[in-house]
This record gives sequence, C-alpha cells and structure tokens, in this order.
Amino acid sequence: MKNNKENKIEKRGILLLVATLMVVTSLMFITAVTPTGTDGLVYGVNETKSVTAGTEVNISGGVISTFNLTANMQNPRWKAFVGNVIGSFTLDDSSANTIYDWTLASVTGRIYATTKLTTPTWGSIACASTADLETENTAMSHSGANDNITATFSDVTHGLFFAAGIQINANQCTHTVNPYVGDVSTTAFEEVALWDGGNAVYAGLLEEDATGYDGTAYDFQMIVPENGANGFSGSTAYYLYVELD
Repeated sequence: MKNNKENKIEKRGILLLVATLMVVTSLMFITAVTPTGTDGLVYGVNETKSVTAGTEVNISGGVISTFNLTANMQNPRWKAFVGNVIGSFTLDDSSANTIYDWTLASVTGRIYATTKLTTPTWGSIACASTADLETENTAMSHSGANDNITATFSDVTHGLFFAAGIQINANQCTHTVNPYVGDVSTTAFEEVALWDGGNAVYAGLLEEDATGYDGTAYDFQMIVPENGANGFSGSTAYYLYVELD
C-alpha cells in the first residue's frame, strides 16, 4: 500500500502530465489556425497601363469645334496582386526539418495582405467596420477621394470562410469587392476587408485556376490601397500571409 507521500508524488506527476498535454494541445491548435508567411515568392511580370499620346485636334481658324472626350487614367492610389499558390501541409521542426508532408491536389484557403510591420493579431481578426476603414482612409491619405477604401469595398456579399480559424459567415462582412473578370465585376474572385483590432487585413479568397481579369487562370486576384497623398512617389510595402484549408 502506498503511503501519503507516495500518493502526493503520484498525483503531482499526473497533474504535471495533464498540464503538459494541455500546453502541447494548445500549441498544436494555435499552430493549426495561424496563417503563415510564404516560404517563397517568384515574381512574374509587373505591368501598368501605357501613357496615351495626345489626341490631335486640327481645325481652321474662326471655327468652333464641339466634342466630348473619354479618358481612362491609371489609378496611382491602388495596386493589384494576382497569381497562384502552390501549397502543402507539412510537419516541420523549428529548423524547417520535415518529417512528413502532404502535397495538395487542389488549393483552397485565403491570402492576406497588410501593411502592418509585425504579425497581425489573428486572435482579434474580424470583419472591418466602416469606422475601421475610415481610419485606414486617413492613414493612406484616401479620405474624400471618390475611389477611397470605403467606396471601393462597397459590396456586402461573400461566401463563408475561416480567417485564422475564426468562422466568418456568408455575407457577415459588409466591406467586400470583386476584382474584375472580362472587365466586369463577378463573383469569381472575392476579397474581404478585415481588421485585427488596429490594422486593416485584406483577405483574398483562393480559387482553383479560375479565369482571371486577362483570361489567364489564377488562384487569387486582389486590390490594395496605395498612399494617395498628393506628390507621393514611393511605394507602400505589404506583407503577405497564406492560410490553406
């Protein structure tokens, strides 16, 4: 028969084991639902609209000419990311040594873009409110513009998805946009404005080889705001994260 001291030692051992299992299980859960930075990024082609030459108008002196002009200007306050995702699930240690991995036959999930220098607070991720995007309008010098962030993310429809393991129900977010296919807005690609408690996080819902804006097959298309201040000639860095289902 065990004495009281032995019983206490045994109980402490059991409690320590339970506590350890709880910590390990918790860490496993957090890892499973945390979006990750990319392991590699290969640039394709960066393109922009060519500047159109001036249109000639040549009329005789003494003549009044009436005409209407149509002009499509490239918008320096916005930029776009399009491309494909090659993904797999893996079991790695802290040195990226792999004990096993699973190549995905098809890719579903989300790609996130944010200007936040540090990792987003994924536990606080939620749909961006109008007030949140007005804060972003101010930060990106978009306030008052016809193409500001709230005006652009003006759709209210999207499918159900999970953001860092947090369920976002269909049409729960009220600030979304559909990048074009064939020069028109379609539901082929969906982008949702999210907020991590202090910063905007733009989520592009991944599609599998969907026909994109230029007829090429892509997994994602998304637009993000650039600094809209008059005279700004630099570029704003975005940090990308991927979450696979």
